[in-house]
Amino acid sequence: MTESPLASLTGTMFSTAAMRQVFSAASCVQGMLDFEAALARAEAQVGVIPDSAVASIARGCDASVIDLGKLAQDAATSGNLAIPLVRQLTAAVAASDKDAAKFVHWGATSQDAIDTGLVLQLRRALELLDADLDGLIAALASLAARHRDTVMVGRTWMQHALPITFGLKLAGWLDALLRHEERIASLRPRLLVLQFGGAAGTLASLGDQGIQVAEALAEELQLELPDTPWHTQRDRMAECASVLGMLTGSLGKMARDISLLMQTDVAEASEPTSEGRGGSSTMPHKRNPVGCAAVLACATRVPALVSTMLSGMVQEHERALGGWQAEWDTLPEIVQLSAAALQQMRAIAEGLSVDAERMRVNLDLTHGLIMAEAVTLALGSAMGRLAAHHAVEAACRKAASTGQDLRDVLLNDSSITSVLSPAKIDELLNPAHYLGQAGYFVDRVLQSCRIRQRKGEQ
Repeated sequence: MTESPLASLTGTMFSTAAMRQVFSAASCVQGMLDFEAALARAEAQVGVIPDSAVASIARGCDASVIDLGKLAQDAATSGNLAIPLVRQLTAAVAASDKDAAKFVHWGATSQDAIDTGLVLQLRRALELLDADLDGLIAALASLAARHRDTVMVGRTWMQHALPITFGLKLAGWLDALLRHEERIASLRPRLLVLQFGGAAGTLASLGDQGIQVAEALAEELQLELPDTPWHTQRDRMAECASVLGMLTGSLGKMARDISLLMQTDVAEASEPTSEGRGGSSTMPHKRNPVGCAAVLACATRVPALVSTMLSGMVQEHERALGGWQAEWDTLPEIVQLSAAALQQMRAIAEGLSVDAERMRVNLDLTHGLIMAEAVTLALGSAMGRLAAHHAVEAACRKAASTGQDLRDVLLNDSSITSVLSPAKIDELLNPAHYLGQAGYFVDRVLQSCRIRQRKGEQ
């Protein structure tokens, strides 16, 4: 329950202030206590416990009166947090109302409190993620519209391939985030559900009033009531982990691209600057991609944690022995790492510096070789694709070995100039004339983004 000294130092890199609060020890305990208070109100409403017990139980459900240090110590021997928490809660209620203390945690099991408490934390966590995801989507949409026709080098296998637009690269990032937004929205009704089944998932301790209590409890907590308790059916939590794992992976892809674009030799885009950001302890000239580094660190850590969540799905009968317990720290860590990556990438996108002139310079680094495919296709209509490929390939080899511009080599080859005029060769070597459907793809993504925005406003 206590944060390690190292985590307290690096927490600002691998979580956010708001998310650390959501998953703090006090918030974890308060989530379980919110379950206990709501349980008392629901059971009184149905007539399972006396109305007179509710106020005293609810007053005791305050994390500030719980001894967190003792709770953490006792959890090691109890096997989970709920058992010693209920013990402390019962003692706190008994101090003012012994009769009410008899009805604390009535008919529930430890996992009901722990799982539902976590679901309440996850509800708040998703709200925070939504806010930063909305901000990042807005920033990328603005950049994509602004750079729809900004021509740059497209790179495959880390090498110059063909011209693309920076708008297309941005639209690719944005398109993925729109899908992640859909996934999170779809996840909510499956994830934000009550856990309430009693000792073996039958609610036998509540007799024929179990379903009534469950319905009242779900309404109290504003959670959906599932068709059955899900003590050892962990797909809900695994889905949450997997969705956030994919989101963090996409953020990592963005960070990888931006950090590569920030290389001194490329210098086409860069993170926003501020006092003390990205410097080196020894080299005054350095401007390091520190935001991208944080995102990439999160994206490196999350997949193994998602794997833990998936491995933990294999559980025994009606109550797990190890698999459920493995989730307790794992899922909160996934959420916090995802939140950190998302907040970092939002800040990067909102302040991203783009050097369109440098992009143009880099297009010319290979002296026209990047346009070889365009020339090949134009030649192919006259001499056939294979013959055209051989002719242009030979011209490219000559240009590369002699340091000549591809244009000059082409103009000195009669087999090529017999088919293509100098004016046509110049047209074919213009990167802006070989962008295919890049603009259309950007427009499609931006249209999807606008549709999504309109739906959100309705």
